Parts: sequence; structure tokens; C-alpha cells
Amino acid sequence: MINGTMMQYFHWYNTAEENLWELIAKNAEALAAAGINALWFPPAYKGKEGTNSNGYDAYDIYDLGEFDQKGTVRTKFGDRAQYEKAIAACHQHNIQVYADIVLNHKAGADETEKVTVRRVNPDNRNEFTSEPFEIEAYTKFTFPGRNGKYSDFIWDHMCFSGVDYAADLQEDGIFSILNEYGDDWEEMIDDEMGNYDYLMFDDIEFRNTAVREELNKWGKWYLDTFKIDGVRLDAVKHISPKFYNEWLDYLRQHKPDLLAIGEYWAPGDLHLLQRYIDATEGRMSLFDAALHHNFHRASQQGNSFDMRTILDNSLVQVNPLLAVTVVDNHDTQPLQALEAPVEAWFKPLAYALILLREGGYPCIFYPDVYGGHYVDKGRDGNDHEIFLEKCKHIWELLQVRRYNAYGPQRDYFDHENCIGWTREGDDEHPGCAVLLSNGDEGHKSMEVGKRYAGTVFTDYLGERSEEVTIDENGWGEFLCPAGGVSAWVPR
Repeated sequence: MINGTMMQYFHWYNTAEENLWELIAKNAEALAAAGINALWFPPAYKGKEGTNSNGYDAYDIYDLGEFDQKGTVRTKFGDRAQYEKAIAACHQHNIQVYADIVLNHKAGADETEKVTVRRVNPDNRNEFTSEPFEIEAYTKFTFPGRNGKYSDFIWDHMCFSGVDYAADLQEDGIFSILNEYGDDWEEMIDDEMGNYDYLMFDDIEFRNTAVREELNKWGKWYLDTFKIDGVRLDAVKHISPKFYNEWLDYLRQHKPDLLAIGEYWAPGDLHLLQRYIDATEGRMSLFDAALHHNFHRASQQGNSFDMRTILDNSLVQVNPLLAVTVVDNHDTQPLQALEAPVEAWFKPLAYALILLREGGYPCIFYPDVYGGHYVDKGRDGNDHEIFLEKCKHIWELLQVRRYNAYGPQRDYFDHENCIGWTREGDDEHPGCAVLLSNGDEGHKSMEVGKRYAGTVFTDYLGERSEEVTIDENGWGEFLCPAGGVSAWVPR
């Protein structure tokens, strides 16, 4: 079996001028040659900001660049025809397509309605700070540009449990909607913010049977129309697990092998990831936010970080079959809400840890392959110019994953600054030895197996020019650069 590697093929600051769908179609062949077998596309549907939207402010989930809505036909990433061509190009080169699914909220309603609400303490959403009163809220979605094509479902205030703006009062805040489904929030698995059901915009009311039926219908339409292979589920922390259990079960009646990856971002809180996996009974994998947290801290602390602990309290350590490992993503990149980037010097080490080990499903990040440059406001209110470097050795690491990172694994996590492991290979692939250091130059005696006795290994990354000859017992003395990584393969 070939090692699988997915790529998040976007970041927060891609521009409309780049036309991402065309880029994907253009680059699919090269990505396949590099060992990428799945692409995570950004949300493909119309957001409230039109071509300025990344899709997470979802307006019309049936409009994938087809209708004149929010001032544009195309989305930021292109039009529907280009989206379909991008999917076809991926499938032509045996690359799976994972669609980003944003079902927690809707934004950019077409009309206001009179809605009975209570004000909510944003720091404790279980605390209501007013008696019920009436406001004008943007809660009615009629999608006039689409005019009922694909679905004539109208979203109104009965489809939502909360809003963040009272139009008549011109007041921002969190307002809990009182409706027949309850005057409180849906049950979440954690008590962060008291109850973190409400995140932003118009919060979808999943206790409404008509809403769930419409989302089931839409999900099947999406599968049937675009032939996607998997889904990346946004903001599952804020959605009752009961909904996704029902939704995924329904879709898998039509596509049993549909892959699902949930974004439950809880840095350093492994127990919450485990609780969500329990609540969804293993129906979806999760991004390993806990491992990313370790990478971020390690990159900041330099040689004072104990590398023996780099995998501690991570999802890949306790449940590798359901862990999707990442080094960075669009939320953690500089100037974003969950900003916690991994420093450039540490990224080759982090990528070696997710690409060349046997546990987890690794996901690489667009700017780490292509670089990035943008300007945005920081938390201080000032503009900041950001340059994201391409990750050193990312292409070489992908090749080692594709051709060498197979078979039994032996770990040598026995020094606070220098750790390593070996992969023995299998019947179809030779193995490798990986050594990395967050301090001085490293060296370590490691076993690759007696099958390699007398074999010469070289550093595929070119960081070390030495050759390592494996002894009669299958051991070699491997080296790595200071603050770097070496990946040794049979010459």
C-alpha cells in the first residue's frame, strides 16, 4: 500500500486573481508526481463577501460560482465550471478531492425578520443578560439570484438559534433566539464559554428537523454532482455531534467510503479530541491540534525544548488511525484568529515527524510548498507585511515518504535535543533512517535491520555528505545538522 499524503491547497490570503481552481487543474500532475494523493479544497460556495470571501462566511451552499449573488457569479476561487475541471484534473491523476463543509452558520441574509431574543454574556453563553425582547435580525435567506434552482428551501429565524447583530438597534452582540426548539443552546461536549454552540453569524438550529433534512438533501446533491471523495468539516467544536452522526450515516448510505475529517481545534487539550471521537463513535478523523501545539512550542523554545516529549499528549500518539497531522493551517498562520505558526527553522523537523513516521495521515500546507506574501492588520490594529518561506526540503521529504517510509519502525527518543527513528521497509520499498536535532549537530547509532548489512546509506536531503555503511547486525551511526534533519536512504 502506498503512503497517503494530503495537502491543504489554499491559505487565508490567496487572491481572486490567482484563480485557485485553475491552479489546481494546472498543477495536479506535478502534485501527483510528488506523492500527493488528496487535496483539501477551500469552501467552494458563495460567501457573504463575494469574491473577497474564503467561503467560511457561507451564504448559499448551492451556489458554487454559478449565480449572480453577492455582487458576483464566480467565487474568490473561480466559477463552477472551473471547480468541476479542477476536480476532474485531480481524479485524472489519482488525487482524491476533499470538500470543505461549513454548516455551523450562515451569513449575508437577504431580509430581516422580527425575532424574539435574549442578550447573552459572550464570556459565558449560559448567562442571559436581558429578558426576552424583539429585534430586527438578518435571518431570512431567499437566494433570489438562484431562484429556487436545486432547492426551494427558505431559511428563516426558525432555522437559527442565535445571531450577532440587531439591525434596528445597530447593536453587535450575541442574541439567543427563542423558538419552538428551545430557549437555550444545543449541548456541546465541552463547557468552554459556558456553552460554545454559538460561534458567529446566524447559528444553525440543528434541532429543527426541516433543517437537518435540507442539509441531508444538499449533502447528497453535492456528492452526486461533484463526485468528491471526502469532507473536511469546519468548526465541529460548535456543532452537536448528534448532527454529524446522522449526516455522515446518511451520506455513507450513498458513498460508503466517504472520508470525513473534523476540525476540533483545541490546542493542548487531547482529552477533548478523544471525547469528540467517542461522541461521534469514530465516524470521523480529527486534525491533531494537540500535536500542532507541541510543534509551535518547540519552534519557539529552541534547544530548551525536550524533543523526547514532542509527541506527548498528541492524538497521533494515542489514536493514530484517526489523527490527521498538520504543521500549520489557514487559522494558525500569522495574523489569523488562532495564530500560532511553527517557526520556519523547525518546519523541516515537524514535517519529518508527520511524513516519515507510521502513525497519522499527514496534511501539508500550501505556503510551505509555494511560499506566501500578504499584508493584514494585526491584533495591535496596525498593518503587518508577512513573508512565508517555502519549507526547506519539503519536496525531498515527500519523496522519502513516497518511496522509503514503510515497514516496522524503531524509535530512538533518548536525548533531549536529538531524536531519531528507522523504518525497515517492506517487500516493495526500501527503508530509511531519520535523525533530527533542535540543538547541536546530532549523531546516533540506530538499527535498520540485518537485511541492510553492508549497504551504504546517504542523506537524501543533502545536509550531510558522509556515507553510512550498515554493519553485519543491521546498525549504523547516523548524523544530522544542527537545528535540522537528515533522512538517510540506501544509496
